[in-house]
Amino acid sequence: MALYERYVEARGAFDSYEDFRKNFRLKTPERFHFAFDVADALALSTPDAPALVWATPAGDSGMLSFAQMKRASDRAANALRALGIGRGDVALLLLGNHHEYWPLLLALHKLGAVAAPAPAQLSAQDIAYRLERARTSLVLTVDEDGLPERVEQAAALSGVDCARVLVRGERAGWQSYVELLAAAGEEFSRPEGGAAPRLSDPMLLYFTSGTEGMPKMVALDHLYPLGHIVTAVHWQRVVEGGLHLTVCDTGWSKSAWGQIYGQWLAGSGVFVWDCGEALNAAALLGAIARHRVATLCAPPAVYRALLEQDSSAHDLSALSHCTLTGEPLRPEIFHEFREQTGLELYEAYGLTETSVLVGNFPWGKPQPGSMGRPAPPYDVDIVDERGQPCPAGVSGEIVVRAHRGVPPGMFRGYAGEAGPEEWPDALYHTGDVAWRDEWGDYWYVGRADDVIHSSGYRIGPFEVESVLVQHPAVLEAAVTGVPDPLRHQIVKATVVLRAGFAPGDELVRELQAHVKRVTAPYKCPRVVAFADALPRTDNGKIKRGALR
Repeated sequence: MALYERYVEARGAFDSYEDFRKNFRLKTPERFHFAFDVADALALSTPDAPALVWATPAGDSGMLSFAQMKRASDRAANALRALGIGRGDVALLLLGNHHEYWPLLLALHKLGAVAAPAPAQLSAQDIAYRLERARTSLVLTVDEDGLPERVEQAAALSGVDCARVLVRGERAGWQSYVELLAAAGEEFSRPEGGAAPRLSDPMLLYFTSGTEGMPKMVALDHLYPLGHIVTAVHWQRVVEGGLHLTVCDTGWSKSAWGQIYGQWLAGSGVFVWDCGEALNAAALLGAIARHRVATLCAPPAVYRALLEQDSSAHDLSALSHCTLTGEPLRPEIFHEFREQTGLELYEAYGLTETSVLVGNFPWGKPQPGSMGRPAPPYDVDIVDERGQPCPAGVSGEIVVRAHRGVPPGMFRGYAGEAGPEEWPDALYHTGDVAWRDEWGDYWYVGRADDVIHSSGYRIGPFEVESVLVQHPAVLEAAVTGVPDPLRHQIVKATVVLRAGFAPGDELVRELQAHVKRVTAPYKCPRVVAFADALPRTDNGKIKRGALR
C-alpha cells in the first residue's frame, strides 16, 4: 500500500471525474511530518527502492535509495544543527539540480527550519532582497557560475550576516559542507514536544512575482505535501516503484510539485535531470529511455525540443503518462507528440501558492489547450468583478473559495498581508483569467496582473523595470509580455530616455546587457522600444495593454 492511502478517506477507485470531485477527501492528521512519516518511513518499508536517480548530459549518473536518503538527511541535519540552525530558521538554497538538494531539504524539515529554494540564476540584487526579506540564517550553494561571489555581494548589499555553506567547492569565508558532514553524527532523532514543528509552522518559503511591487513571500506549512497527493496520483499518475521526471530547477515551486512530496507519498522514485540552464534535448531523450522513466512532466518548450529529436531511435516503452503546466499548450504540440509517442499530454493549472487547482484527470480525454477541470479538495470557480460565477463561455478571474477553510496544499496568505480569515467573501484571487465551456473544462485567457510567462518562467514586470531605471539613460520603463511562437511570451521593454540620450541599436544592446548583469538573465527584454512618454490612465497607472 502506498503511503498516501493513509491520508485519504478509504474507498475504492473513482468511477468518474464527478465521483472524484465529490468524494475525494484528505484526512488531516493531528501529527504529520513529511521527513519522518514519509521519507524515513519508506526507508524502513522499502529501503533499497530508489528515492532519487540523477543524470547529466555528460552521461554521469547516480542513485540514492530511501535507506541511503535517510542516512544522508540525518547526517545533514546534525551538520546544520552544529551551525545553530533550528526550528523557524530560514535557509536559502541555491543548488540547481544537484543531488545534495534532497537530503539537505529533508534535513531542514527534520530540524523544523524553513527551506527557501531559489533559482541559481538570481543576481546579487535578487539574493539581497531575499536575504533581508526572509531574515535568512543560512545560505547553501555551490562554487559554480559565480554563485558564492553573488551571495557575498548580496550580504554586503543587505547587511545580513548569516552562515554560508559551500555544498561543492572550497572558498575562504565559507563553511565546507564536506567537512561539516565528516564531523556530524549519523543518527538524528525526531524532535518531540516544544522542539517539534507544528502543522501550521512554515516548512517552505518561495518568492513569487507580481506586477505591483517586488516578489511576495509565500510560506507553505507542514500539511502542504498532502496537497500533492492529487498532483502525483491523479494528475501525473506516477507509478509505484517507477521513476517520475519533472523538468525544472529546484529553485522553483514546480520542484515541490514534481520532485519529492507527492511522488514519494505515491511510492514513486524521482529522476532528476541535472543539466543547468541549457537544454540538451537529445541527451534528455536518451536519459528518459535509458533510465526507464515512467512518467514525465515538462513545460511545452521541452516537449517542442523533444519532438525535434528522433524518438524512434529510443525505447520509450516505460513511459506511460505525460503532463505539463506553466504555459498553455498549443494544439499542434499535443497532436504531434501523440503521433510520435502514442501518448497524450495532460495539462494542469496551479500556483506557487497552491497544489494543482485545475487539471486533466484520468476520467476523460484531454482537450488540447484546456487546463481541465477543478481539482479536489479545492473549491475553484470563475467569477466576474462582483464575485459572481461566470456562465459558460464568459471570461472571469479564477478564484478559490476558502469559506470552509484552507485545504492542505494551499498557503495561508502572503507575509505581511491579510490571511484567509480576512479575504473578502473568503475568496482567494489568483489574478488569472479563464473561461469554462459547457462541459466544465477551463480554458486559460491570460494573466490579470500582467505577469509574463516565458519558457516556463514567471516574470514580474516591476522587477525588470526597477533594473532598467537604474541605467543612466532610462527615465521610465514599462515591461510587458508579447506573444512568441516558441516561448509563449517574450519580455518587451518600452523605455523613455533621459535628456542627452538617443535611441538606437547600440543602446538596446547596452540595456539588455545591463539587465543580464543586474538580475537573472531570463528576465532580459528581447524587444526594446523607445517612446516619448508612457500611456497612463487618469489615476496615473501605466496602460500596459497599449504597449504590447
